[in-house]
Amino acid sequence: MRLILLSLILLLLNDGISAQSKYFVFLKDKGNTASLSKISAEKIRSLLTPQTIERRKRIFGENNYLRFEDMPLDSGYVDRLKSLGVEIVHQLKWFNAVSCYIDEDKLEEIKALDFVDSIRKVKIYKFRYPGENNPLSGNAVAKTQFNEDYGYSLKQNLLSHIPYLHDLGITGKGVLIGLLDTGFRYKDNPALKFVNVIGEKDFIQNDEITENEPSKGDASNQDRHGTAVLSIIAGYAPGNLIGPAYEASYLLAKTEYVPSETHLEEDNYAAGVEWLEANGAFIISSSLGYNIFDKPESSYLFEDMNGKTTIVARALNKAFEFGVATFTSAGNEGATSWGAEFGDNLYGKIVSPADAFNVIAVGAVDDSNRVVDFSSRGPTSDGRVKPELVAMGSGVSYATSNGYFTGNGTSFSTPITAGIAALLKSFYPHLTNAQIRYIMLESGDNASSPNNERGWGLISALRAVNFPNLNRISNSYILNKTFFDTLDYEISNPEIHYSTDNMNFSVYKLTKNEKNVYQFQLPFLSDGEVLSFYYTYEANGQQIRVPSSAYYKIQYGKLNVGYNLNVEERTLPDEFTLLQNYPNPFNAETNIEFALPEAANIDLSIYNLLGQRIYTLYSGELYEGWHKFKWYGTSNNNLHVSSGLYFCRLLVDGKQKVIKIVLMR
Repeated sequence: MRLILLSLILLLLNDGISAQSKYFVFLKDKGNTASLSKISAEKIRSLLTPQTIERRKRIFGENNYLRFEDMPLDSGYVDRLKSLGVEIVHQLKWFNAVSCYIDEDKLEEIKALDFVDSIRKVKIYKFRYPGENNPLSGNAVAKTQFNEDYGYSLKQNLLSHIPYLHDLGITGKGVLIGLLDTGFRYKDNPALKFVNVIGEKDFIQNDEITENEPSKGDASNQDRHGTAVLSIIAGYAPGNLIGPAYEASYLLAKTEYVPSETHLEEDNYAAGVEWLEANGAFIISSSLGYNIFDKPESSYLFEDMNGKTTIVARALNKAFEFGVATFTSAGNEGATSWGAEFGDNLYGKIVSPADAFNVIAVGAVDDSNRVVDFSSRGPTSDGRVKPELVAMGSGVSYATSNGYFTGNGTSFSTPITAGIAALLKSFYPHLTNAQIRYIMLESGDNASSPNNERGWGLISALRAVNFPNLNRISNSYILNKTFFDTLDYEISNPEIHYSTDNMNFSVYKLTKNEKNVYQFQLPFLSDGEVLSFYYTYEANGQQIRVPSSAYYKIQYGKLNVGYNLNVEERTLPDEFTLLQNYPNPFNAETNIEFALPEAANIDLSIYNLLGQRIYTLYSGELYEGWHKFKWYGTSNNNLHVSSGLYFCRLLVDGKQKVIKIVLMR
């Protein structure tokens, strides 16, 4: 009788569980005027670390770093959902959404709520491992000419010229890196006993423990993959393994669950990215890419690998917008049929979030710099070249608490590449995430002819640090250049040759600072004017030109230096465009920018929640181009309006675009 009763209870429980699924509920707004007025800028600021604020200031300016996405979800909306039996998992500010468990019979009622914009299921991805994890045995590689003893990890470091930077004392110190993975067991790992972890969070068990928690259902191998990734980028066990960024600091996010096979619920990933950005990460790296789904009927298609459809890609897009350098594995689908019919090759293609717009997706090569079969190729479904870069991803050495192993995968080439970004940022702290991306693409060995097999090529830490870069100080631009080499020789008579017409070159003799960086202050030019330049120096009795042909180029007013990549002016879109205002929320003033592809009659006005026009910014004819107006939070009567939500409408020839603006007094 007891057995029958227990079986009946289990059956009822299973029925209850199966009737409930995990969904995203996207909200229409972040509250009405009354609720928004209660949120102060100081309260939002308190949720961001000083590192986050400083990073954002370099992107948005001194007073514009608070964004609309930072505002919390409306508590009234969340409470209303809870009252209907919705079990909230994550509140995602960037997406103005919650992830939650909903009883199927409640779906229609929730969809009908006046503050709900849309509902869709949270997709679950599964991960493909490309090969065996082989224990390392025998003696490690003997110490070489470098200061550090890399042991088993020499090949993966040397292939990308990392030891040369370590010998210069460039080790990633001062850079905060965020990792998303299956978990991290570092406290009892000999290769990770020196790692500087400043914060960790488990988005599966909702606690601050990222190593295995068997009492909460974690599988025995839950944290193995993440620990391996952490050791590749941050390990320091001389004679066995050394990672490129072993003196960087780390934030660890456990977002993937390993019950019997690795899988990810995309809301955990998005929540992890938001947490890493808010806590100051300058680099975010994830080493799992996904295209196999738990339920085929709810899968994404390869057509969705367009940088704007999946939640995981959109999360990395937003992180990059906020000044974070983003890296992810290209995927291990090269030998499969995933997307194989698309593009200019028949290999399996990249998986999300490698399709994100500004992420550096990393493919895998062997120790001879040959792309391995399992490495996912490009393009994206909308035709962009992928991957961006490659690094060693075959026979990569890593550490767990059980010893040293080798493994394969773009999972393992990604931390090498992200580690190089940390070395670059450590040596040049002024670099923005966009500069890091630009420099690293220019530093690949295929930068002159990127393709969908290896992108811009094998990344070189040495080439990246040597590539010239700009630092803006007040109204001046300082050009930085090093001449580090694999050979130890002295250079003399270094000079920069620069011109605005590629014919008449001025020459300036360079001197180096205490870091062996040669600096040059750009002459004052008009914004948009292009400066071409090259360097010369003498070494071993010969004059060397850098680059050996053509020129580096700078567009005055911009921070990128170009050689293989174009330095372009801001282009006009095909149709009129209204950008999100900044700052948003704002207090004293906000900027509103829009583009007209051709001259037109326009009306640009501010409206309140009742649809009443309260201020007209411009009404009349405007020429083609980019335009910027300021709103100071006043009405047409020049009176200050109250805090709350407003709308800015751009009307062009009967068509309109609208953005939401939040004013906080």
